[in-house]
Amino acid sequence: MNIRRWSVGLIAATLLVPGLAACNNASDDSPSAGASADSGIPADPKAALVASTKGLAEGNFTFTIAADSMTGKGTFHKPSNSAQMTMTVGDEDFTMDFDLIQIQPDTWVKVDLGDLFAGVPGMEAIKDKYQHLDAAKAKDAKNLDIFKEGTDPADAAGMFEGLAEVQETGEGTYSGTFDLTSVKDSVAADEDMLKALGDKAKAIPFTAKLDAEGRLTELVLSLPAAGETKAQDIKVNYADYGAATAVQKPPADQVIEASEQTYEMFK
Repeated sequence: MNIRRWSVGLIAATLLVPGLAACNNASDDSPSAGASADSGIPADPKAALVASTKGLAEGNFTFTIAADSMTGKGTFHKPSNSAQMTMTVGDEDFTMDFDLIQIQPDTWVKVDLGDLFAGVPGMEAIKDKYQHLDAAKAKDAKNLDIFKEGTDPADAAGMFEGLAEVQETGEGTYSGTFDLTSVKDSVAADEDMLKALGDKAKAIPFTAKLDAEGRLTELVLSLPAAGETKAQDIKVNYADYGAATAVQKPPADQVIEASEQTYEMFK
């Protein structure tokens, strides 16, 4: 289970779990192209989108994501080196709830696999508990380090490196296509996903919204059908730039030490 891929490679995750779409909290007072000079937002659409991810790199914001069979939300608070991500994935046959808290150097994870827990030795005991992972033992569990590859849950900065075309469609709104084959250094361009998409990966439609300060508030990716996965939209929203709150440790009575199986799961 590659949780880091979920957090920064949301497109790839949708090809493994059916579905993705979400909340819209974008600002209504986004700047127009004519106001770019006064607001500091580049007039060139591509440059504006590339610049819009600088706030994400600072690591102090909240986000939401959703789709056909998946919803998630999270907080990054780099000032306290803390973060939290929660996710629910499922359909009529299977549901998984996942919650990860990181306050460096400590990590806690809670996983509920629903009916899959039934009959698995030891699993019932951890169903409603946060498992604390020892930093030394978890050093090989790279997928549990939220901060390892930056603080951009959808890797928007990497995506914008692959802009094939883009145009401003209104005040602070943009549309265009991504060529995912040109962003191979980004986790957004997952190898298996690119293989499934084939030539379709060269023109993935998207829309984006920026706030009055030119920061990304919404990114919608429209994935075409690939293999057994139907066409779907992924929508990610960003908010609370510079105003997120530090993540808190889970209550002590809800914490147990992680099992060996948990360490193995996240390697």
